[in-house]
Amino acid sequence: MIEKNDVVTDLEPGVLLLRYIWFFNLLTLGVFVGASWYLYGMEMARSVFAGGILAGGSFYLLKKDIEQMIGRVSRAGQQFKAVKTAEKVRFFIKFYARIIVLGLLLFVLVTKVNINMIGLAVGLSTIMLSVIIVFLSKGRTIYSVQSFKGA
Repeated sequence: MIEKNDVVTDLEPGVLLLRYIWFFNLLTLGVFVGASWYLYGMEMARSVFAGGILAGGSFYLLKKDIEQMIGRVSRAGQQFKAVKTAEKVRFFIKFYARIIVLGLLLFVLVTKVNINMIGLAVGLSTIMLSVIIVFLSKGRTIYSVQSFKGA
């Protein structure tokens, strides 16, 4: 259950996994930016940073929306189905709006700013790398503990 003031009392396994991914992504982005600056210079580091911030920011907003949806549905009580349907619609509208804004930002970044495309792609890929690594390392333990509690 997630409360409004961000005090987490009982984390859903999926929410816990999202938080691990978010923090690991910040660490990965820092390492990639530092390594690209050291190996290739400031332009590459700036490009990796820009891609990482765009992908990480989008993921952070997605994480907040998922946590909000889980919290509202879990507090729904008798109106569970109506709230679930409304939250799904709200979630998908926000999701597609975020994708459109991200696409526009990438378009402006690529056409108007001098940016290294390989660095941008590396920065954008940090979130996917974080998802894979965290899920492979933490996913099994989080979900096995959940199935053990339910038994």
